Amino acid sequence: MTDEVLYQIEDQIAVITLNRADKRNALNAAMRAALWEAWRSFESDERLRVAILTGAGGKAFCAGIDLIEFAETKLGVPPLNFLPVIGQNIKVTKPVIAAVNGFAYAGGWRLAQMCDLCVASETARFAITEARVGRGVPWAAPLVHMIPPRVMLELLMTGNPISAQRAYELGFVNHVVPADQVMEKARALANDILAGAPLFMKAAKEMVCMATEIGSTEALRAADRIFETVYRSEDAIEGPLAFREKRKPNWHGR
Repeated sequence: MTDEVLYQIEDQIAVITLNRADKRNALNAAMRAALWEAWRSFESDERLRVAILTGAGGKAFCAGIDLIEFAETKLGVPPLNFLPVIGQNIKVTKPVIAAVNGFAYAGGWRLAQMCDLCVASETARFAITEARVGRGVPWAAPLVHMIPPRVMLELLMTGNPISAQRAYELGFVNHVVPADQVMEKARALANDILAGAPLFMKAAKEMVCMATEIGSTEALRAADRIFETVYRSEDAIEGPLAFREKRKPNWHGR
């Protein structure tokens, strides 16, 4: 992509790295533009099935928006295309894993929140700090489906950080590992995903997102529609056949 965002392909995995370690990977204009390009490239590349989002250096996953740049531009309400946020203003149908190797504050929390899975180092910290600088957090609304409302209010109102372990206990983080094992664990999860059928992964992601927005009865009906493509796919025949023949499935994604 650019110097600000690194885009690496590892077989069927895209590794997207926020690369401003000296600025704690704060999101400036160049980085935000590069992230739009990165997500579009990942979604459109049929070879790629999983993405890992991480930050360069060991101190920060992402410190949020570059407040120095904000102060200079005097930006009020951010436009809808200010930052690509999966599920809000950009469509990414394939699984995305956050590999949080330092603190994830403000916009950094937002990036971790939008990912499907999250691996964090034991030294990682998470915080929503906008109250400290007078900025808004409308993007945090979906968080009410991820953590208890009272915990959410404390995070919003105090701006205090929580540990990776606490985030794990709340269900915001999937795995907490030593700092030097964050990417190793993220790649292991990615490979576990790659072992399954591609169409299933897309349908599972769509179903979970949909189910948080509607009632259970309608969610069941919608899930039937979502998974119909999976049931009718070539992979739905290949999976049982591979099991019978005691071999790994040869997924085609169709």
